[in-house]
Amino acid sequence: MLETKFDELMEFPNSFPFKVVGNACDTLADRVVAVVQKHAPGDYIPLTKTSSKGSYHSVTIRVTVISKDHVEILYTELAAIEGVKRVL
Repeated sequence: MLETKFDELMEFPNSFPFKVVGNACDTLADRVVAVVQKHAPGDYIPLTKTSSKGSYHSVTIRVTVISKDHVEILYTELAAIEGVKRVL
C-alpha cells in the first residue's frame, strides 16, 4: 500500500481530481473511466488534453472518494493502465 497522508489532509467523502498522463492513444480516457467505474461507479465526463507535440494525452477525472484507501487503490490501478506514465 502507498504511504500517503490523505486521511490527515482531507475529509471524506471528497470530490478528488485524478490526472492521468499517458502515451497518446484514443482509448486512454475510456480505460481510465473503466478503472474508476470499478471502484466508484457513476457518470463521468473526463477532460482529455493533448501535449504540445502530440506525444501524450492527459485525462482529468473527478471522483468522489470515501477513504484514504480508496484514493490509494485508484492511484495504483490508474498507474497500472498500459501506456500510463504518471498519475497526479
